[in-house]
Amino acid sequence: MKHTHIRGPLAAAVVLALGAALAGAAVTGGDPSGGTGTDVSAPDGTAPPASGTFTKRVVTTGLNNPYEVVRVPDGALWVTEKSGKKVTRVDPKSGAKATLLSLPEAVHSQGGQDGVLGLAVEERPRSGELYAYLAYSYDIDPTPAVQARTKIERYTYDAGRQRLHSPKTVIAGMPSGSDHQSARVRLGPDGKLYYTIGDQGTNQFANFCRPSYPQRLPTAHEVQGRDWIAYQGKTLRLNTDGSVPADNPSLDGVRSHVYTYGHRNAQGLAFGPDGTLYQNDQGPKTDDEINVLRKGANYGWPNVSGYRDDKAYVYGNWSASWPTPCDKLTFSDFKIPKTVPVQRETDFDQPFVQPVHTFGTVDSGFDFQDPKCAKGEMWAVCWPTIAPSSFEHYGTSRESAASSGGGIPGWRNSLLMTTLKDGSVYRVDLAAGGQDVSKVTKLFQERNRFRDSEFSADGRSLYVATDTAGPVRDARGAPATGPLENPGAIIEYRWRS
Repeated sequence: MKHTHIRGPLAAAVVLALGAALAGAAVTGGDPSGGTGTDVSAPDGTAPPASGTFTKRVVTTGLNNPYEVVRVPDGALWVTEKSGKKVTRVDPKSGAKATLLSLPEAVHSQGGQDGVLGLAVEERPRSGELYAYLAYSYDIDPTPAVQARTKIERYTYDAGRQRLHSPKTVIAGMPSGSDHQSARVRLGPDGKLYYTIGDQGTNQFANFCRPSYPQRLPTAHEVQGRDWIAYQGKTLRLNTDGSVPADNPSLDGVRSHVYTYGHRNAQGLAFGPDGTLYQNDQGPKTDDEINVLRKGANYGWPNVSGYRDDKAYVYGNWSASWPTPCDKLTFSDFKIPKTVPVQRETDFDQPFVQPVHTFGTVDSGFDFQDPKCAKGEMWAVCWPTIAPSSFEHYGTSRESAASSGGGIPGWRNSLLMTTLKDGSVYRVDLAAGGQDVSKVTKLFQERNRFRDSEFSADGRSLYVATDTAGPVRDARGAPATGPLENPGAIIEYRWRS
C-alpha cells in the first residue's frame, strides 16, 4: 500500500491523492462503468453501472517528472519528482507546493528511468508518527565515474517543520540504471514492504549485450554478502528494517528478499481488500501483462512474454551471441542475427504463472514498422503495447479513506491503470473473487503520459500525475504532434453523476 495505518496487527490501506487550484474544463469520460471495454456481465454482488461524465481540473504544474503521489492523513499530497530529486508536498486546495525532502545526491540520467522514485507512507496512530519509505538511485563511487545503485530509506515526518528527516537505510546496493527501474514501493497488509525491480533494460538498445537476470535466482553466498545483482526482474518482500522475512519463499534452496521473479518492468503494484497482490508489467513490443502475484512464482520473462502461445514474441539472447561476440553486433529491434540464439515461448519448459490479461498480443505476422511511425523512426509508438505505469485498487482505496459517500457505483472491484505512450487511463474490472479480469474500459485519452494515480477521499476523483516529456500516440495510433497537454502536472478527473 502507499499509505498504511498500524493498529496492532497491520491493517491494509492504499491512499489517495491530490487537489488544488486552476480552472477546470469538461472532458468526456463516457459511462465510467462502460466505454470501450468488452461487454462482460458484472460479477454478482457489484453495484449497478454508474452513468456520468468526468470533469478535468489541473491541480498543480511545474513538477519535474512526478513518479508517485500519496495522500497523507492531514490531507496533504506527497509527490516524488524523479528528475527533480525531491519529495514535494502539495496543498490539495490551493495547489501550493513545498519541498519536504531534497536529495541532490540522487542520480538521474537525462531522459532516464532513474532518480527519486517509489514512495509508501506508514501511519502509526499510537505514536502519531508518519514514516515515508522512499526508493531512489545513488552513486556508490566517490570518483567522477558514476556507479549507480538503488536504495530504500525510511524517513520520519516532522509536521511542525513540514520536513522528512532522520533517514534510516532499509536496503542499499540494489541494481540501478537508466532503463526499467520499476521501483514501486508498497506496504502490505502483513506489515512487509513490497518492491519491484525491473530487468534494467537488458537485451535491448544500449544494454543489448548485458545478460538478462529475471530468471536468475540469488545464491546463498550472494545473500550473505549483500550482493543483490540477481534481484533484477523481481518483486521483493522485506521486513521494514530491511531484513529477509522468515516466511519468504525458499527458491533453489535459498531464502532471500525475492518474492516473485520473471518480470520485465513492473511499474504497477496494488493490494486488493482481501490481500490479493496485483501487478502490471510492460511488455517489449507485445504483451503488456496484468498479473496476480503468488509467493515464489515465476512469471516467465524473458523466455515468455504474455501467454506461452508462440505468437509474435521470441526470445533472442543477444548476450549469448556466438561465434560473433555481442559487442561486435549492431542491435536491431526487427532482425535477429544468426549468431544470436533464439528461443520460442514453448521451448521454455519451466513452471510459470501466466497473466490474467494482456494488452498488445498479436500474431507472428504483425508489422512492427507501421508507416505512421516512420518519420523519425518512432516505431515504438505504433507498437500495440500501451506501457502501463501504475495500479490502484478502488475498493482498497475506499476502505483506507474511511469517508462517507458512496463513491462511484460499480467501481468497488476495479483496478485503475495509467499508461504512458497510450495517453490513457483504464479501468480494469475484476471478476468475482478477484483472480481474473472481466472487463477493461478506456476512460479517456489525451496527449499526456500518465505516470501514477490516486483517488480522493470520497472516491469520486481520480488524481493523475503526468510525465514532463516523452512520446505519446494520438487516437489514430500515430505519434502525437506538438507538446504534451499537461507536462509535469497533477490532474483531477472528477466524476459527475
